[in-house]
Amino acid sequence: MFHVQPFKIDVQPSVLDDLQQRLRQTRWPESPEDTGWKYGTDPLFLKSLVAYWQNGYDWRKQEAALNSIPQFTAEIDGLSVHFLHIKSKSSNARPLLLLHGWPDGFYRYVKVIPLLTNDYDLVIPSIPGFGFSSRVAKTDDGSANIFATLMKEALGYKTFLVAGGDIGQGITKSLANLYPENVAAIHLSDVGYPNGSEDWSTMSKAEQEFGQFIQGWWYTEGAYAMLHSTKPQTQAYGLNDSPAGLASWITEKFNAWRTQDGTIEDHFTKDELLTNIMIYWVSQTINSSMRTYAVDDAQNQASAKKVSTPTGVAVFPGDAPTPKEWAERRVNLKRFTVMEKGGHFAALETPEAWAKEVDTFFKSIQ
Repeated sequence: MFHVQPFKIDVQPSVLDDLQQRLRQTRWPESPEDTGWKYGTDPLFLKSLVAYWQNGYDWRKQEAALNSIPQFTAEIDGLSVHFLHIKSKSSNARPLLLLHGWPDGFYRYVKVIPLLTNDYDLVIPSIPGFGFSSRVAKTDDGSANIFATLMKEALGYKTFLVAGGDIGQGITKSLANLYPENVAAIHLSDVGYPNGSEDWSTMSKAEQEFGQFIQGWWYTEGAYAMLHSTKPQTQAYGLNDSPAGLASWITEKFNAWRTQDGTIEDHFTKDELLTNIMIYWVSQTINSSMRTYAVDDAQNQASAKKVSTPTGVAVFPGDAPTPKEWAERRVNLKRFTVMEKGGHFAALETPEAWAKEVDTFFKSIQ
């Protein structure tokens, strides 16, 4: 019997007071004029974000909005697992587990909740090491085992659907491969990437070009992942101590991984950016979230094996340009859609398009 209990976010005033003091005392680095995002986070944007954080952002308003969503914790395998659980009013609703990645969290999915609850019971957890779950980093398989227990034993769902991206993509594939009798179908926004171990003679031209793109991407954009995978503790001291530093580390990814038109604020509001950052700040989970990369043993996880469970894949223009042939190599592909807009955080950036695509796929799988 698993003890599931209600949960409310309740940040102590002393934490917010300390945050304001740290923001006031930010020691800004020098930067060349008009650099924009060329060398990383745009200094002008970050200063405007921090100024709003101090003088305009209302955490208590955001906290109340989050607390209006049913939240719970469950003790599983010695960890406290935080999750949202929104039950549909429909008697025919199917359970749908939504899994986030980095550097976001359960907050990725708050805008799609009203779009999906007519037909689905939604379970939206904080991955171990993230948000309000225990600050313990787990592998794909480790998290998959925890979420299988959550769905089957704690919540009583014997069969369920799963959707995820980024780290959530790996956990979703592990769930499908470890629990094929329970996972009816999955939906992914990426299926993993070529790592150089593939036999290129068996790959299509599109797959080879994709592999070259990913290799180039790692050189230009992948430094964060190398740090997370090798020395996350070194980076954590600064990010856990400086809210401006944390905002820089996270916001740069929201800018780089969005639809590449307009400015970052054309895709995410300052309130959305800061609420996601605040969840990391008040829970002090930036270290354990980064450590997830270091404990990952990708080639020895169930997520590395081809998935036989029916799978839908949506490729968003702000994310890696996955070709259909690569998706077919990795999963039992039943639907493949190249989306017109959206990026790595599509459920937050373009919630209507993401929810419609996911809903269309799952309704095609009975």
